[in-house]
Amino acid sequence: MSKPYTIMQGALSKEQIKQFISDGFVRIDNAFSAELAQQVRDILWQDIPFDPNAPATWSAPVIRLGMYSQEPFVRAANTPVLHRAFDQLVGPGRWIPCRSMGTFPVRFPSNEDPGDTGWHVDASFPGADPANYLEWRINGYSKGRALLMLFLFSAIGEDDAPTRIRIGSHVDVARLLQKVGDAGLSFMELAEKLSKLPQRKEIKAIGRAGTVYLCHPFLVHSAQAHRGSEPRFLAQPPLLLRDALVLTGRDVGYAPVEEAIRLAL
Repeated sequence: MSKPYTIMQGALSKEQIKQFISDGFVRIDNAFSAELAQQVRDILWQDIPFDPNAPATWSAPVIRLGMYSQEPFVRAANTPVLHRAFDQLVGPGRWIPCRSMGTFPVRFPSNEDPGDTGWHVDASFPGADPANYLEWRINGYSKGRALLMLFLFSAIGEDDAPTRIRIGSHVDVARLLQKVGDAGLSFMELAEKLSKLPQRKEIKAIGRAGTVYLCHPFLVHSAQAHRGSEPRFLAQPPLLLRDALVLTGRDVGYAPVEEAIRLAL
C-alpha cells in the first residue's frame, strides 16, 4: 500500500503531486491550528443535544449538523498552506475559496449501526430535484467540484471512525463516468456500480486535529462506525471550481486533478 506523503509546510513536492495523481489523495499535517480546531468544536457542541462531559448522554451514533460560516471555520479552510496546495492541484484562479463549511457528521462511540457506511463518490451538481442529494450527479468532468476534502477537527485514530479511502479508485471511476456522457450518473446510480469496479487497497484518514486530506473528486470512500472513546469531528466540504476542468485540447498545462483523469482514460 502506498505511504501517504505528508505536507508539513510550503509547497507540494513532485512526489506528493505524483501521489495525488496515482493514489487520488495527499495528506497535509498542521493545515490549520489546534486552537482553530478547538474553537470549531466549541461552536458545534452548542448545536449537539448531548452533554460533552457526560458520555451516557451520547445516545446516537451520528449527529448531522448544517453549514457554518463563523470565522474559525473560514480561517481553517483558507490557510496559506491550503491555498498553495489548491493552486498546485487545481490551478491558480480556478477554484473558489471556501466561505462556509458543512455538513458535519459528528460521530459518537456506539455499537449501533450508523446506517451510512456504504462506499460512494460525492456528487457535485444537482439533478431533477436539487433538494434531494441522492439525485445529485457526477460526470466525467467533475462538474462543479475541484476536490473532495477531509478536515479533521479532532484527533482521529484507527478506532475513531476514520473515513476509509480506496487507493487509486478515482482511476476506475473516471473510466466509468467517461462512458455515460455529460449527464453523468446520480449519487445512487454510481454507488450501485462501485461493487463491480476493481478491488483496491484501503487506507484510513487518520491524524491529529488540523490534518486535511485533499482528494480527487472521483475518489471512492466511506464512513464507518465509531469504536473509540471520544466524539469525532470531521468536515467533508468540496473545493468548488470556478471554471470547468479541461481534459483535451492543450499541449501542456493540465492541472494534476485533470491529469489524473487523462491518464485514467
